[in-house]
Amino acid sequence: MSKPFDYLNAARRTIELERDAVADLLNHLNGDFTRACDLMLNCEGRVIVTGMGKSGHIGNKIAATLASTGTPAFFVHPGEASHGDMGMITARDVVVALSNSGETSEVVTILPLIKRMKTPLVSITANPGSTLSRAADASLHIGVEREACPLGLAPTSSTTAQLVLGDALAIALLEARGFSADDFAFSHPGGSLGRRLLLKVEDLMHKGDDVPVVTRTTPIYEALLEVTRKRLGMTAVVDEAGRLCGIFTDGDLRRTLDHEVDLKNTPISEVMTPNGTVVEAGILAAEALQIMQERQINALLVLNEHRQPVGALNMHDMLKAGVI
Repeated sequence: MSKPFDYLNAARRTIELERDAVADLLNHLNGDFTRACDLMLNCEGRVIVTGMGKSGHIGNKIAATLASTGTPAFFVHPGEASHGDMGMITARDVVVALSNSGETSEVVTILPLIKRMKTPLVSITANPGSTLSRAADASLHIGVEREACPLGLAPTSSTTAQLVLGDALAIALLEARGFSADDFAFSHPGGSLGRRLLLKVEDLMHKGDDVPVVTRTTPIYEALLEVTRKRLGMTAVVDEAGRLCGIFTDGDLRRTLDHEVDLKNTPISEVMTPNGTVVEAGILAAEALQIMQERQINALLVLNEHRQPVGALNMHDMLKAGVI
């Protein structure tokens, strides 16, 4: 019977080799990285990322990361560039070209065209003496000596290093631009991050007649009917001027029943929770969610500047909107 293969040892060796490749990047950061950032930051057009094979896949991801962090960018396949897509590149752009060897034929073929247009070029290679590196205005070196692949054939450590260097460029540019959480949200309006950063309480809250409200003299029984009708698990309790003086929730109801209170004749003011937890309509829904989680409550009232209820929302509203 053959000895079982040691999968864990292969995994540990791969991770260690790729970890070392990433750590070695620190030794290769120099003025060329700064020049690359300056070129991309001052670019009047788009950052065009290109690469072949596995480097192309990494280039696609780098372009996407740049675009989502404030640097307009897209990927152009170098093979397609030789057959018409060069028209997508202008002198106002910056090209970032990836090639581990720096001699990838599809990339090298388009270098004279890039230089003729005087489009600034940033290279990412493992060979600083390569054709691509020598043609670049800023040459970034990943310096990978050994792939994680034991055959030395499948790009592994090199593509990991390319990806990390691309992230380093994107984050350096993000910080240089002063790119904010709001800017990020506008780049991701359809995702959960965008919803958490863009949606406000006023976008989710129930308004008008959908807000459960009773006066403090309302009998408990009638207040329960209001809670049931509005289906938010609570009701606001207001004074004669419509200002909030308390809240009555499902939890208050359970405590009331424990004390055998007369539901038809006892005013809601005697069993409500005074004031209650409230928020303003203009805060982020994510902030309201945090308040609910910290205080272990399922619903919130929204007040205006006169402390009058203008809205209400509960945990179900957060879940439905994708804030949770």
